[in-house]
Amino acid sequence: MLGLPATGQRYRHGNFVTSFIDQLISFVSAHAWLGYLTLFLAAFLEAVPVVGSLVPGSTIILALSALVPGGELRLEWVLAAAIAGAMLGDGSAYWIGHRAQREILSSWPLTNYPKVVAQSEAFFRRWGALAVFFARFVPPIRAFVPITAGALGMPPLQFFAVNIPAILLWAPAHVLPGVLAVSALHHYAGISHHTGIGKLYWILSVIGGALIVALAVWTIRRRHGGGAIEPATEKIRKDFR
Repeated sequence: MLGLPATGQRYRHGNFVTSFIDQLISFVSAHAWLGYLTLFLAAFLEAVPVVGSLVPGSTIILALSALVPGGELRLEWVLAAAIAGAMLGDGSAYWIGHRAQREILSSWPLTNYPKVVAQSEAFFRRWGALAVFFARFVPPIRAFVPITAGALGMPPLQFFAVNIPAILLWAPAHVLPGVLAVSALHHYAGISHHTGIGKLYWILSVIGGALIVALAVWTIRRRHGGGAIEPATEKIRKDFR
């Protein structure tokens, strides 16, 4: 007898979550431009120094990719929004660093994140120009590397020659897993594209996975004292000459 209310409560909670997702899907279907705008802003803000380390842009993009198989959003526009946002974000950060030079790294608000700035510098020491490519796939350094590259004098042609291909690979890597996962649920589990169950499973999985990864990263950093890395500015400048 005691289990019945709990079961009913879980059932009502499940219905509430499913109903919320269904309403969200219906809203996006009726206002698709807001979905694309959200994708654009998620990709853009993720590339902004400091802000990018706080905004879960990748999680938002992964979650919204679930709306492609059912036709709520179109794949080509989802990819275009993510690519455009990332290019504008990375490009803006690079040009700010390029114009301000080294002083920008010792200015507010970057002074509040010396360890991450040091990590982005260490990326260049090990990988050179390829650091720009690899950093696009490694949060939260992704939000600091473009401005660091500009500040340390990386030539514009060299930066964009590496950054643009990285973005063109990064966007499908974030969008296609959601499209394929939800499509597989529809195909193999027999779930209709017009129901939110498959999308619900994917969105909850993405959010849950992001929380687990964030907790793991926080735990590792706490155990290792924040993972400070000493900058090697002179070595980096020589690499870019």
